[in-house]
Amino acid sequence: MILAFDTSSAACTAALFDEAGVCLARRDEIIGRGHSERLVPMLDEMLEGRTPKSILVGVGPGSFTGIRVAIAAAYGFSIGWDAKLSGMSSLALLAAGAPANDPLAVAVSGGHGELFVQSFDRGQPTGELANLSPASAAAVTSAKLVIGSGAEAFIAARGWGEAHDALPSAANAMKLAPDQRSLPAKPIYARAPDAQPRQAA
Repeated sequence: MILAFDTSSAACTAALFDEAGVCLARRDEIIGRGHSERLVPMLDEMLEGRTPKSILVGVGPGSFTGIRVAIAAAYGFSIGWDAKLSGMSSLALLAAGAPANDPLAVAVSGGHGELFVQSFDRGQPTGELANLSPASAAAVTSAKLVIGSGAEAFIAARGWGEAHDALPSAANAMKLAPDQRSLPAKPIYARAPDAQPRQAA
């Protein structure tokens, strides 16, 4: 079995798949904050004693804290279960849940009024990941459909297109192209953290 989960956004989302990629169970909870308290109990409830052989964890970009929570949990489970561990792009996971296979852009709120933005076509990235202001982000893609927590800000800045507010769902993990679910299980932050280490005196 394959366990997939992502806590890069306001959602705490997880899904369990069989080896053929059929979803056996899923959980999608919008919790805002508190992923570290909710993730492990939610996984325990969903697994019902089953032990996955592979783990897919969302590696961002998104919430710094959420990404770290998921990756730390994934490493712990991987060791405890002797399970294979891989990362998946949280933006690609959002794109995989889009209502159509047409070209689209994913725009996710990235803090400081900026957006994480990337273009996709049929599940594959067609542009580089960027962290930009809405006005700057609006210039990097001509996709009509924009999905994600930053979609409305993106469309407002560009002045045209269709915004679809959405959060990642782990139930779409098996829709990802193989290269988008075989990433290193390391954070993709896309911008520097707000807290900087103190310089030595």
